[in-house]
Amino acid sequence: MNNKIKKRGFSVLILFMLMIAGLVIRLIDIQLINTESFSSNDVNLIKSSVSQRTQEIVIDQGRGRFIDRHSNALTHEYYPSLVLFPFLKNIDWPVEQVAEIIDIPSYQITSSLKEAKEPVVFGDEKPLSLTETQMNKINELEIPGVFAVYRQYALDGEIAQHLLGIIRENEKLLSKRYPEKTYLSSRTKVGITGLQAAFDEFLLPEGEAKLLYHVAGDGNPLFGIDVKYTAPANPFYPVAIKTTIDREMQELAEDLVIKHGIKKGGVVLLDIKSSDILAMVSAPTINPSDPFGDGSADNQMLLPHFPGSVFKTVTAAAVIENNIDVSERTFNCDLDLYGEPNPVYELGELNFTESFAKSCNYTFTKLAEEMIEKNPDVIEEFSNKLGIINPVGWHGDVFRLNDFKQMSGEYEGTIWGDEKDKSSSKAIAQISVGQKDVRITPLAIANMMATIARGGEKKQTRAVSDVLYKNGSTLFSFPEQKVKDEDTISPYTAMKLQELLAEVVESGTGMKFKSLPYKVAGKSGTAELGKKNNEEALVNKWFAGYFPMEDPKYAMVVVELGQVSSKSPTNEVYFDMVNGIYKIDLSRNEALKES
Repeated sequence: MNNKIKKRGFSVLILFMLMIAGLVIRLIDIQLINTESFSSNDVNLIKSSVSQRTQEIVIDQGRGRFIDRHSNALTHEYYPSLVLFPFLKNIDWPVEQVAEIIDIPSYQITSSLKEAKEPVVFGDEKPLSLTETQMNKINELEIPGVFAVYRQYALDGEIAQHLLGIIRENEKLLSKRYPEKTYLSSRTKVGITGLQAAFDEFLLPEGEAKLLYHVAGDGNPLFGIDVKYTAPANPFYPVAIKTTIDREMQELAEDLVIKHGIKKGGVVLLDIKSSDILAMVSAPTINPSDPFGDGSADNQMLLPHFPGSVFKTVTAAAVIENNIDVSERTFNCDLDLYGEPNPVYELGELNFTESFAKSCNYTFTKLAEEMIEKNPDVIEEFSNKLGIINPVGWHGDVFRLNDFKQMSGEYEGTIWGDEKDKSSSKAIAQISVGQKDVRITPLAIANMMATIARGGEKKQTRAVSDVLYKNGSTLFSFPEQKVKDEDTISPYTAMKLQELLAEVVESGTGMKFKSLPYKVAGKSGTAELGKKNNEEALVNKWFAGYFPMEDPKYAMVVVELGQVSSKSPTNEVYFDMVNGIYKIDLSRNEALKES
């Protein structure tokens, strides 16, 4: 009996010793052997342990930002902020001195710390307007846990979201793009679309800037009350991408697109002198939950669409430069583009200028037929001369990047879908008025208007002028670039086109714009897309032009895609944009005089 008890006790003792040995081995594995790659998930136990007892506040995420042409923020801004650490509520510190510097009652500061378990940004809901002097005075007090710093804040609303683009966490894309940048966290965000994607390598973070300290289990400081500041070692980063966007004009365009209910389409506004993009709006707005599934991430201003009668500008340029004598000719504009009676639009006998102003289809199909009979490629040639076939966005060599494209999502235009159509009178008729296979991007059409206003000189459109270091010095500048193509319209042709575009507003389809404070020259366009459910035909509704006519500064396109013609607010948006830009210019000129 005693032997059985002894054996049983011995077995229990051995089992107990084995359990202790296993526990010791496990502790050795955790504490000494696999501290940085524990378990099949490769958990770094040291980092996890430190993070559990570390409290921190991120001051700067580290990714570069976008600013407008006047250095106004487009993505995020830096505001002077007062950061307070929670251990302050447990110690005596000169809160009255800080309160006196920022001119507020001290109890407001102590109240903000009362329930704090993490670092507090005092006045975070409405950032403090601290001056540089106030910040210096606070930091000179050298109070542990009290810091006056410039902290990164995202803007309240997204601006130019399609042009700037989307950023997302995407570990596979990150490792594919930057296999050599192993130091980047798997959660590093990368640019997916727009300028965020094009300039992603410039914008990548070197690391976060943050304030941190270590706490014990009860939340009190573990190693005293010293707060550490950590930041990337490179003082030149993150960079700022200086865009050509004018934030005030961009916000005006966005507001008007929403106000007038453009469901699909948008606005492009260019500076005529440089062809810089001042504003670009695409509708619909991006759906953050499914931007690619529903197509809302597509920038409609960079995609090709049927231009309708805006394309008559190309046909008119060919007529003028080929010296086709239309001075004594009139055209029966009671006929449609196929030469058949058109009871809907009976315009009577019109000359060439009147035909352009009132957008008579028959005139341009007749003239296109005559020209193509002599030169089958005439329409492509003049599309190229006006710069609407090839992408017009800035491209060139940037450091080691060959043929860097600012707008990589920009599509080419198309004219003919089939060479055989050049011998088909019906196909020629449709092509000459911007239908059938003609598809042009709104950006290219806006740039065509800028080209005409400049007298025929073609330029690439810029969305970004400079990449700036953190201290404001220049890392790289994107020069204005003429299109590397000597095949352009003549100054005479440009002048005659200017006269035709002016007549559209004076006596034709753009008469609505005669009352504007800036005189507009331009061309309307209505591209038919077919009927839906036996209702009125759906159309692409355009107005493209430039202003002020006497001293051209702006080229602009407004388009709504796939809308019932009678309900399209294209002209209303164009009208309000010109009015709004006039007021902006007036306000700025007055401010300059006062200064």
